[in-house]
Formats: sequence, C-alpha cells, structure tokens
Amino acid sequence: MVEVRSDILSWVESHPVFLTTLEPLPDDQTAPPIVRAMLRAGTAASVGPMAAVAGAIAEAVGRTLQERFTLKEIVVENGGDLWISIHEPLIVSIYAGLSSLSEKIGITVSPELSPCGLATSSGTVGPSLSYGKADAAVAIATDAAAADAWATALGNRCRAWAQAEDAVRQLVSPERPELRGVLVVMADKLAASGAIRLTPLQKYRDSL
Repeated sequence: MVEVRSDILSWVESHPVFLTTLEPLPDDQTAPPIVRAMLRAGTAASVGPMAAVAGAIAEAVGRTLQERFTLKEIVVENGGDLWISIHEPLIVSIYAGLSSLSEKIGITVSPELSPCGLATSSGTVGPSLSYGKADAAVAIATDAAAADAWATALGNRCRAWAQAEDAVRQLVSPERPELRGVLVVMADKLAASGAIRLTPLQKYRDSL
C-alpha cells in the first residue's frame, strides 16, 4: 500500500492536473502501473482518474497479497470500493444512508465474476464528490479501478429518479465489456441491470 501510494504521489508531483481534473486524461506509458490503471478507468467512464483511486489501490494490494501468500480467496475493501477474488458466492451489503433500503439488500457476487471490482458512490453519504443524488450507485466491473470510476459516473447521472433509471438501462452494454452490472438506490426506489443478483439480507440472516 505504501508503495502504490508513493507511486501516485510521485506522479501527482510531476503531473498536478492528475489530482484535480474531473475530466479523463490520456494514457501514459511512462506512468506507474497503478496510475495507468486509473487513467484507463477514467477514460472508459469519462471521469477524472482520481475517481478510480480507491478501487485501484484495493486491487493492487489484493493482488500483491494473493501472490505473496498464495491466498485462495481475498476481499480488499477501501472505503466502499472492493477487489474480490473468491471461489464461493459472496454477499455484499449495500449501505445507502437514510434510504429505507439501506442494509436491507445485498448483492451476491458469484465466483464466475471473480476476480472483479465492486464499488459504491453516493451523493448523500460520505465525502466523495458526486453531481448526483443517489443514496448508493454501485458498479461491478472486471477490475476495481473500472468499478470505482463507473460507480462515480453512474452516481453523477442520478440527479433525479428518471435519470437514474435511464442510466441503469443504458450503461451495461457490449460497448463496455468491462462493466458487468450496475445498481442505484434513491430513497425507497431501486434499479439494477447486468450481473446484479439481489439478496434480501433479513432472509439471509434468518437462515444463519
């Protein structure tokens, strides 16, 4: 973690726009791997590269731990952004602030999606910048940087429920093969598409 953080800070020192821009930046072959992952994710989702920082760090740490310790399964969580490598189904609870659906539902991540990233953005919870009003905007992608960037992009689109529904319908498509599924929670409403398998958490808890 210290190593990849140092790589990002060193890049920011020589490329200060990387830290502040809300627009995509082009890939740079001279950049460290984690910076390139953020650049590519930002370009794909049409957001600034820092929108992918938490997911990129989660995956970098997770892959290093997995390689060094030969771990069969690992989940690295970084402020709501996860890198997941599993052999058994994993249920991820969705926290959505004051929404009536908060922590009442989960997403079951199947091993077939693994390894993958799962990230959450919000316009009502936490310090992250969002132009939208989603209580939770969730993205599952083939890597954690992409999931983080797409969760931000999805959240930005959710300024009203009609826009949230449109975004959920439109984003998951063959044109974006890295984006596997999306989910939005706004107040008492939910919309999802793609590889989103919803699980009622109370029913799951009662079965334990």
